[in-house]
Amino acid sequence: MLALTSSIETPYHRLRAGLKLGLLCLFTLTLFWVTDLRVMAGVLGVVVGLTVVPGLAFAGQALRMLWPLWPFVVLLLVWHWWTQELAQGVVILMRMVAAVAAANLVTMTTRLADMMAVVERLGAPLARIGLPPRRLALAMGLVIRFVPVLAERQAALAQAWRARSAIRARWRLVPALTAAALDEADHVAEALRARGGAG
Repeated sequence: MLALTSSIETPYHRLRAGLKLGLLCLFTLTLFWVTDLRVMAGVLGVVVGLTVVPGLAFAGQALRMLWPLWPFVVLLLVWHWWTQELAQGVVILMRMVAAVAAANLVTMTTRLADMMAVVERLGAPLARIGLPPRRLALAMGLVIRFVPVLAERQAALAQAWRARSAIRARWRLVPALTAAALDEADHVAEALRARGGAG
């Protein structure tokens, strides 16, 4: 599994994980109150500025992490152009990109262990109803780490398909990707059992 934390040291790395996650939640909630195109453009500009501050190499990494959004970008633009609500579609698009870019900025500058510790502290009251906070934090950490792994696996499967067939893969990759996900989950489960379980 891959870590999402950037190896490029930035001032954001020194901020506490709880503070960054709290600001991210507040920022994401605030985005849904913004409906004006110019205000949303300014908000997106602030996120871009914060991403560029640590340097172009860091910004390049962040931009590559946004690449999987392109199908949603195309779908949103086409749909709102068809319904003659393009301005509203652009606002929704900028809101989505700003939220994902801000989340990427947090995950790139925060160690996964620190984020899991925050989730475990916040989930402590759930222990009273039988939900161990450590398992909740572990589940969150596994989701964060598995997403890029499965994205890379899907890209590798698509490349292998293109090398062997002129027909577009589309849904044909779903069984192979599902099998790969189950295989990865099995390996992780074995590793957890070998280390004493999820607690």
